[in-house]
Amino acid sequence: MLSSIRKPRSLWLLIGYVAASGLLLSAPLYLSDFRLNLLAKCLAFAIVALGLDLLWGYTGILSLGHGVFFGLGAYAMAMHLKLEASGSRLPDFMDWMGLTKLPWFWEPFKSFAFAALMGIVIPAALALLLGYFTFRNRIRGVYFTILTQALVIITVTLFVGQQAYTGGTNGLTGYTKLMGYSLKSDTAKTMVYLATVVALIIAFIVCRYLVKSRFGKVLRAIRDGENRTRFLGYDPAKYQMAAFAVSAGLAGLAGMLFVLHVGIISPTMMAIVPSIELVLLVAIGGRGTLIGAVIGAIIMTQAKSELSASYPDFWLFLLGALFIVVTVFLPGGLVGLIRQASSLLTRRRKADDIQLHTVVPEGNRVV
Repeated sequence: MLSSIRKPRSLWLLIGYVAASGLLLSAPLYLSDFRLNLLAKCLAFAIVALGLDLLWGYTGILSLGHGVFFGLGAYAMAMHLKLEASGSRLPDFMDWMGLTKLPWFWEPFKSFAFAALMGIVIPAALALLLGYFTFRNRIRGVYFTILTQALVIITVTLFVGQQAYTGGTNGLTGYTKLMGYSLKSDTAKTMVYLATVVALIIAFIVCRYLVKSRFGKVLRAIRDGENRTRFLGYDPAKYQMAAFAVSAGLAGLAGMLFVLHVGIISPTMMAIVPSIELVLLVAIGGRGTLIGAVIGAIIMTQAKSELSASYPDFWLFLLGALFIVVTVFLPGGLVGLIRQASSLLTRRRKADDIQLHTVVPEGNRVV
């Protein structure tokens, strides 16, 4: 009976996913340039949210430093774009700082393939390294969260201080071409948007596969009882490190796509507040659901754009109030609310069916 219930539900979910993918892929046909660019940024943040949900929702590890991984991916792509825009000359900010030669670590970023690869590998490697020293020493909970905030402070300070190599507080901007094509052209904007949609779909499929596999079951076991999982013969540190690395890699991928849409990356985008906002996307959408992370990212990024335009002095207070309301009254997020409503309707329907099948007339009384 359970399998017969699950099959229609799985079928409807598949139809919903296909329909949503079709709507996103066809968005250039019915959205203006501004709305398409805003949606593209939402989808880039949705990729980060997926990784955070894998780490926080399924593994139980809260990171407030994902802005760093997002920024590292963004800087990797921005370095390539800056070099392509500069041609044979030094990037303008290096010239202003008195450099006469391109730094050695900038040289490989002349290749788009290398920059794209490093945009994923560098954040994942940093997360793996950090995870090795923390999870092996059983540093978790609030201590791990504080450690990720410290990572944000260190990274932002480093990028601001090394102005000759990173652009300092101004960051990297002033690039308009990708592989010879103008990023301002309608064709390029559409292609980059479609690449973002495809990246999100692939990221969702990979994350869904992971959480449905044995790997995902172990992650949930670690979340619900780490010591019990260890007693069963599993090494929680290895699974935590893997989840952290995958999550960071997805954040780096999102950062690369974000730069292509926005055209700038600066240390402020890696700070603590943006990192907390990324966690908000998952919390409001519903952690431990994957689709909730995507929904939360789209809704919150759109809301942030509208609120910051309408209430520039108060939108942060509104955002904070929304987070408090969701945390206190909707701990399962929007998806959790939908599931509760669906479960309530199902129980009522079953109760009505049972009552109809057990009605026995006995005079004017119903038993």
